[in-house]
Amino acid sequence: MARFLTRALAERGDRVTGLVRNPDHVADVTADGARAVLADLESATADEVAEQLRGVDAVVFAAGAGPGSGAARKDSVDRAAAVLLADAAQRAGVRDYLLVSSFGVDAVRDGAVPEGVDEVFVAYLRAKLAAEEELLARASAPDGLRVTVLRPGGLTDDAPTGRVRLERSVERGSVPRADVAAVCAALLERPAPPGGRVLELVGGEDAVPDAVARAVEAGRAGSGGATD
Repeated sequence: MARFLTRALAERGDRVTGLVRNPDHVADVTADGARAVLADLESATADEVAEQLRGVDAVVFAAGAGPGSGAARKDSVDRAAAVLLADAAQRAGVRDYLLVSSFGVDAVRDGAVPEGVDEVFVAYLRAKLAAEEELLARASAPDGLRVTVLRPGGLTDDAPTGRVRLERSVERGSVPRADVAAVCAALLERPAPPGGRVLELVGGEDAVPDAVARAVEAGRAGSGGATD
């Protein structure tokens, strides 16, 4: 999904920096139109990452521990690395942060354990929820981050449709990775309000620009805070 987003941003004229930990991925990032930087968010310091963020307008956390990883790496990547990127962004003076989270995190709120879900996926959902809570807390602070949390449904490799459903809460569904990237690109042009915003995303009938515009306006008309 991050590669789709990199290409979309580069094609519209944005200058993109892609953080990768594997040197073998540098050529891919460069081919997508971005500046590649080797940085392992599990071992780098916030100051080291901040040096690569000087002068950027926004950061997007789209990393993940990946399939086959255990519960420990779900925490060290999906939570701790997301928080480290927030630390680095704030030290570099970057205000806007888009966190690609996951549909279903509310199922593990307050220690709940959803039925039929294996323990590693529960750990993943808990890591994502903890990252959300940490970032949204910062969004509520004076002059804090402007945080958008995007919770896509099941990710597919299907061709993009350009049509989605994007709201504060939606029914479970799936969505092509390329469509998630298109929504991310559009959201980056619309900074989050104070307190942040949380949006869920699945495939739907609305064109991406219309879906994003409607979701943003709905948030402005809401009661404020992290649920916008």
